[in-house]
Amino acid sequence: MVAALAVQAVDPLPVAPVPVAPSAVVADEQRVPESPVVPVSPPVVPVAPVAAPQTAPVPAPVPAEPNAQKDIVVVGQSRDAGDPLRGVNAQAFGATQAVDSAVVGPVARVYKRKVPSPIRKGIHNFLYNLREPIVFVNFLLQFKPGKAAETVGRFVINSTVGAAGVIDVAKKRPFRLPRRSNGFANTLGYHGIGNGPFLFLPLVGPTTVRDLIGGTLDRLLLPTAIGSPFTDASYTVPAGVLGALDHRADFDETLKCLHDDVGDPYASSRAFYLHRRQAEIDHLHRRPPAPPPECQAALPATRIPVGAAGATETVPPPGP
Repeated sequence: MVAALAVQAVDPLPVAPVPVAPSAVVADEQRVPESPVVPVSPPVVPVAPVAAPQTAPVPAPVPAEPNAQKDIVVVGQSRDAGDPLRGVNAQAFGATQAVDSAVVGPVARVYKRKVPSPIRKGIHNFLYNLREPIVFVNFLLQFKPGKAAETVGRFVINSTVGAAGVIDVAKKRPFRLPRRSNGFANTLGYHGIGNGPFLFLPLVGPTTVRDLIGGTLDRLLLPTAIGSPFTDASYTVPAGVLGALDHRADFDETLKCLHDDVGDPYASSRAFYLHRRQAEIDHLHRRPPAPPPECQAALPATRIPVGAAGATETVPPPGP
């Protein structure tokens, strides 16, 4: 550069330095724009904070937490579906079991040990023969005239030849008319009326709103249609006591299976009762029943235990 300036001072129009000077200037001019090009790229960096506010709304999942809590509440409710009064029912169950353990159970076991089997069987047959008119009416309401006719035959035969029903002659040869259970609760279920809430009533035992209504109609039929002696305390009290003892004695082993060494005896009794009641209605519709609870599977097909007093006793699923 110094040499070139010296030449220019001597000869203002030199030929050789002309191409050199422009090339150097061009090189310098090219380098000048190159250096500012480097800082031009950083402006892209401030764009990143702009994207950050867009990702900030991602905490939108926060409202999902209340929904999750609601889901948990729904699951808790569905677990007790059909038993909205579980707290009250469980207390009634505990009170009933206390009375049963202290009074009813021991008396029923003494009754079973001390009263000869033929007498107990005769009392049992007599009480169930009185239910045959109820069974007959309900088979008619279920549009089953064949079974209704067989029920009438059972009642007539046992009430005459069977000594007022003390001997179940109708189930033997040559008649072979099986005993079948039926009642207004079954009729309501047969025609599509649901169980309603589950109930456990002191001295009555497990039931549902539907079965409670049906059982009440069962007990009112004979007193309303016939009157005396079914309205007299001289009949109703002894019949009620004997029926309770007979029922409790028959179900001693069943109740032990449902209550002893069981984590939740109340839930066990509820599941047993509801399954057996549904099995009766399924049988009326000729539908196969659902698999029974584990405890029930090990028991013979007998009547359903419904509490210490057996006030709403139901008999086995109807026969074929």
